[in-house]
Amino acid sequence: MTHDISLDREWAPSAYTLPTAERPLRVAEFDALFAEAVRGLSRPERTRLRLELVPGPDNAARAAGLTARETGCCSFFSFTLSIARGGVALEVAVPPERTEVLDALQARADAAVAAGRPA
Repeated sequence: MTHDISLDREWAPSAYTLPTAERPLRVAEFDALFAEAVRGLSRPERTRLRLELVPGPDNAARAAGLTARETGCCSFFSFTLSIARGGVALEVAVPPERTEVLDALQARADAAVAAGRPA
């Protein structure tokens, strides 16, 4: 798998307090979640990204754990995990001045979801 370094820089703005050495691991965790658990995504607003996850308790728990850790170092993110009518969705919101981070997150998710689809 190739890495687009420009996305990694956008992913880690100056407000990001996760130690630099741990950032590639966190990015890899998000990439794995996107590749293995996301079945669709949408951008209902410029400041919100909605990820539809493959339903199941493992994916819900995985998303909850990862996003809880992420808010510990990147407090401008707001994550909402919804479980309803047999579906699981993760919404990611950022303040207007952080949309570039959400853009980078969406680009990574789009790439991972596209790579997982049959040609």
